[in-house]
Amino acid sequence: MSFVSAVFPLFLIASALVYYLLPKRLRWFVLLIASFVFYLAGGVKTVGFLLFTILTTWAAGLGLEALNARGKGASKEAQARIKGQKKALCALALLLNFGMLFLLKYLDYTASALANALGRFGIAWTPGRLNLLLPLGVSFFIFQTLGYVIDQYRGKYPAQRNPAKFALFAAFFPQMVQGPISRYDELGPQLLEGNDFDAENLRSGIQRILWGYLKKMVVADRAAVLVNAFFANHDAYGGAMTVFSMLVYCVQLYCDFSGGIDVAIGAAELYGVRLAENFQRPIFATSLAEYWRRWHITLGTWMRDYVFYPLTLSRPFGKLNKWARKHVPGKLGKIVSTSLATFIVYLLIGLWHGANFRYIAFGVWNGGIITLSIAMKNVFHTWREALHIDQKSRIWRGVSMLRTALIVFVGRYITRSPRFLTALSLLRRSVSPGRFRLGELLGGAALRMGLGGGDLAIIGIGTAILLAVEIWQEYRGPVRPALARQRAIIQWLAMLLPMAALLLLGLFRGSYIASEFIYRQY
Repeated sequence: MSFVSAVFPLFLIASALVYYLLPKRLRWFVLLIASFVFYLAGGVKTVGFLLFTILTTWAAGLGLEALNARGKGASKEAQARIKGQKKALCALALLLNFGMLFLLKYLDYTASALANALGRFGIAWTPGRLNLLLPLGVSFFIFQTLGYVIDQYRGKYPAQRNPAKFALFAAFFPQMVQGPISRYDELGPQLLEGNDFDAENLRSGIQRILWGYLKKMVVADRAAVLVNAFFANHDAYGGAMTVFSMLVYCVQLYCDFSGGIDVAIGAAELYGVRLAENFQRPIFATSLAEYWRRWHITLGTWMRDYVFYPLTLSRPFGKLNKWARKHVPGKLGKIVSTSLATFIVYLLIGLWHGANFRYIAFGVWNGGIITLSIAMKNVFHTWREALHIDQKSRIWRGVSMLRTALIVFVGRYITRSPRFLTALSLLRRSVSPGRFRLGELLGGAALRMGLGGGDLAIIGIGTAILLAVEIWQEYRGPVRPALARQRAIIQWLAMLLPMAALLLLGLFRGSYIASEFIYRQY
């Protein structure tokens, strides 16, 4: 089942009705059944992978909890032995599930890359391809459950003993499409204790779902038509159309991802469940690091807590830190280990997006710039002081936002192009005066790419409305609490008008075909 399918709203209504009609002690079971119905509606062939992750991580959590209990009050020798057993069990759970993820997403690409490398040395090898079906939300449920395993290793909270209740945490359907990646101690109690009906949750959830659908179906899906048309024949266009199409792609991705998060959080809110916020107006970021902290928030915090900190606190990085302090002059020696850990994290985030060299390049692009900014922090500070730049001024904030947006914009060439070399070609074309061909854009080339003038106007107006809402949120706070203080007629209009716009400009417009969320493939 998909968020953009016609049956999904009916599924939400039916499951919410059953949820609130049953006693509180049974409501978690309704969510479990609903989650597996949602998952199985997309195909039964991949459910085995989900069950494998659920069973292995649940069992690992119980084992780690038992080892933690045995370690309390034990002798130093016994504690050292138990710590080794804990490491082995945690590593086994990580290996099994990340191994499955590698098998599903990266094995075919790795084998192909290896065959190409061997071919350069005259060794002919043609690997077979598995072409396995990629399970819905595989990266999300693996990361979420492995975070739980690591928390059990650290003894952060009691393990869940009921496998069915743990399965609900792993497979709760609103977060299966594109996150957020939740923590058990934050999400688990909300799912299992049962929530009372609250009309405010219902109204707020519906408002957020509608807002998400507007961004997705009215703006992002229109933008996708132009972007797909451009990339189907990108060699036929000059630099001006390339830049314009990439700007439209940025709008598409922004509305697609944030819209999907809105639908997920709004759907969970219908059951009284508060999912973690996963998107916080990244267009206002003044640095690339801040941009990614605002973009996919829970992925970033997962990487920080389960990759960055363990790396920087590990023995090899401790040795590197000591070596750098002795051999690298100045303050730079103090940040070598943290800079390397930062680069590794962003490289992994690039790889997380998919099995293709362009995603590796995307990770290197972001990780390299952020690592360089850390290393050059003092130099940049000296330059700003010499130029008498006030970092708190609105002008400098605006310049920083534009600089960050430009860096992100270049990165979008890498992720959207079918190949890394294509991205480089498009970037060269975009900055080449001789190939820019502004007349092509002004002559209406965009109107010959599957969209009419009205469609382009709707994309522009929708983007302007989104920007206005985000400016309000950034500088005045959340919109929905402010809306909740208005008269009932205003609150009803806030639901009815978006619904009418969604029907007229989205679902009921001619030749409308809903496209899946971009992050669904990850």
